[in-house]
Amino acid sequence: MLRLTAAAGFGDRPALRDGAHSISYTSLPGLVESEARWLAASGGRRFALLADNGCPWALTDLALASRDLLHVPLPGYFTPGQMTHVLNDAGIDVVATDQPTTLQALNLGFAPSGVSPQTGLALWRRPAPVGSSPIPATTLKITYTSGSTAEPRGVCLSAGLIEAVAQSLADATAPLHLERHLCLLPLPTLLENVAGVYAALLTGATCEIPSLAETGMSYGGLQPGRLTAAITSREPSSLILVPELLRVLVHAAVMGWTPPASLRFIAVGGALVSPALLDQAERVGLPVFEGYGLSECGSVVCLNTPGNNRRGSVGRPLPHVQVRLDDQQQIIVRNAGMLGYLGDEQAQRGDEIATGDLGSIDADGFVAVQGRLKNLLITSLGRNIAPEWVERELQLEPEIAAALVVGEARPWLTALISSSAAGNSPARIDAAVARANCRLPDYAQVRSWALAGEPFTFANGALTANGRLRRAHVLRQYEQAIEQLYREATADQETVA
Repeated sequence: MLRLTAAAGFGDRPALRDGAHSISYTSLPGLVESEARWLAASGGRRFALLADNGCPWALTDLALASRDLLHVPLPGYFTPGQMTHVLNDAGIDVVATDQPTTLQALNLGFAPSGVSPQTGLALWRRPAPVGSSPIPATTLKITYTSGSTAEPRGVCLSAGLIEAVAQSLADATAPLHLERHLCLLPLPTLLENVAGVYAALLTGATCEIPSLAETGMSYGGLQPGRLTAAITSREPSSLILVPELLRVLVHAAVMGWTPPASLRFIAVGGALVSPALLDQAERVGLPVFEGYGLSECGSVVCLNTPGNNRRGSVGRPLPHVQVRLDDQQQIIVRNAGMLGYLGDEQAQRGDEIATGDLGSIDADGFVAVQGRLKNLLITSLGRNIAPEWVERELQLEPEIAAALVVGEARPWLTALISSSAAGNSPARIDAAVARANCRLPDYAQVRSWALAGEPFTFANGALTANGRLRRAHVLRQYEQAIEQLYREATADQETVA
């Protein structure tokens, strides 16, 4: 059982607050218990939650956890095919939702069976889920990852792991005395769910959970003006961002937006962060600290904090975990393992999780992430290169907003580049690439590049929801342009010869 609402001594301070509700720490336990009884009485065994950010989402989540009722958060950005896969794969028989038309359109046999008196969310049931996978006995939550595949994969997590992560985060940030955390990411995102809501409740902070429309984070596309207005009006002490959101806030600040003085801690993670972007954030007064985690470890594994911060690293491991490197320099995490992937319990089970991330650990225990093992490029000359390493060097240059490096089975590297406002001419980008190359060994230098037709964003499918490049998608889109780069470079070499 997850125990997050039992913390006493916070009195009538707001625990959860959105545009329509304010729930105090005094009233929260009673509301959670009432909602838990109502959900349990529905007769459901496996619950999904499809709802906007707000107090109803958080209250339902806490109620399910308090009774060890299986919960599958359903992201609103999933396609109908992905939603269908999740609901069938997990054998969901009850959905709590404020989006019944979305559920109805899936034609999976769900029918309305009541409305919660506590949250106002409607409960929809189906009598006989089909195609469900076996679930490990102690699973409390299944979070579905959305990477480059069409069918998301379910990560089974226990209450013990989730609470350990939340408590470690609460302890790590306690010296900051954070008063208000503003949830910007969709709550089905495990990072916001655990590091935002749960950690805030353990410290007695107010968890501000406005709707995605209010924060400009609707799935149709980001609205920067609403995002900055929500931050200004809510005056949070802390935020959790993915790199693309940080880029938006930095740009807004450069253009004249003033971050509220209340902001003391902005955690950024989900994907590698450009050092240049971190430098820009510091210059405009955004207190950004990089962290690292993955769903298979219950979210956050490492975190920089004001008292323990090293630029270029993702911080030290949280107290509940140990981190080491294997002989491939892959990051291995101990004491923070999932129960398995849904339908494949043996995958990654045990005391250690092989993260698939390449990294290093310095003498003081700070961890640096250098790229994905599966993305490792092996050139035709036999050199192993993590493309993220080269991309970070390119993105240090102000003319380059983002880059994707290519070179598998090729003699040299090329790059797809998304330019910034400063990179307004080929000559400027050429100079930026040349400067980056000066910091790289010859085998990792970029010999040619092409401009991407549009920025890499979630909306156009180039990024996952947490800000990682969907490499296969982008490479398919620009396959001909990349081939042309290599043909032209080869022809130039032959002409010179």
